[in-house]
Amino acid sequence: MPRLSVYLIRASLIYVVLGFTVGGLLLANKGIPYLPALWNLLPLHIEFAFMGWMVQLTMGMVFWIAPRFSSDAPRGNEKLSWAAFVLLNTGILLVVAQSLFGANGFALAGRIVELFGLAAFAAGNWKRIKPLETTSRS
Repeated sequence: MPRLSVYLIRASLIYVVLGFTVGGLLLANKGIPYLPALWNLLPLHIEFAFMGWMVQLTMGMVFWIAPRFSSDAPRGNEKLSWAAFVLLNTGILLVVAQSLFGANGFALAGRIVELFGLAAFAAGNWKRIKPLETTSRS
């Protein structure tokens, strides 16, 4: 397994633990309301579960499993894929900073950085997608 896939999958597992922990606290608070301000963590739960866990796990698996069309072919542009890993996690941290500290504008900046990260991953791995061969019918 490539090192980048290992890092992406490990980071996604950290985010799933964080997302489930926050989600469990929210669920417990829904059953027995003990801290109404806990609902302010809902955006954090969504960010951890979606961008942190699902998107990063998908990127790690794609980088590992997507076809290379030969055994010695490279895995696309690895520098762009590493940049995507850094950008995505930076964006997640910016969105978390907005949720925890109320830093204005951090959520928008975080979403933009996440978008650049996803674009970098797509650009770095685009050549690994082979179009279907079409046969002409006469």
